[in-house]
Amino acid sequence: MPQVTAVCRVHRLMPDAGTVGITAIDKRPVEEPVRVRSLGLYSDIQADRENHGGVDQAVYAYADEDASWWAAELGRDVPPGLFGENLRTTGLPTSDAVVGEQWTIGADGLVLEATMPRTPCATFARRIGEKRWVRRFAEVAATGAYLRVVSNGLVRAGDRIEVSRRPSHGVTIREVFTGPTADQAHALLDAHASGEVVLSDKVSMIAHRVLNRLGA
Repeated sequence: MPQVTAVCRVHRLMPDAGTVGITAIDKRPVEEPVRVRSLGLYSDIQADRENHGGVDQAVYAYADEDASWWAAELGRDVPPGLFGENLRTTGLPTSDAVVGEQWTIGADGLVLEATMPRTPCATFARRIGEKRWVRRFAEVAATGAYLRVVSNGLVRAGDRIEVSRRPSHGVTIREVFTGPTADQAHALLDAHASGEVVLSDKVSMIAHRVLNRLGA
């Protein structure tokens, strides 16, 4: 059964060379249950809400399996929170979640919905301190998933995760990141138009851009 292996929130705000001037990427595990509402975990901070926050990017989840791969690749530990994630999971391929897939977590009513991939940025690169990090992360495309909060609730390490809804269009977070095909772009937009899913503005823009480029 998939489960949450760590719940992380901001440990401290750090100065950053980007336009915002600070970053909340320094997330670390907490022991106690944490309430999750529409804009994310209680007492967490999104310093750059335009690019890394808001209701469609309220929670960021990353898989233990992908973190272990990176640990072997980099020759260093990748502890929970290093990538700025709120949830570290096991048994659930976060990068391959279907857009609009819903996860029921624990027994306190929390339901999250996969919305979009994480796009690596310069702040992330400075955090990791590896050469060509943005390109390397993008090439692997194990992005993890941003999630919106469908139903508020509590989350704690050890909570089970049930995939309680999976849309029929089948397009994954990873496929959005690497670039959907014309058929996938149509499937996403059709699912949105029918009400099966509610696409984020970013994913909708990606799908329209693909179709415009291909004249499809």
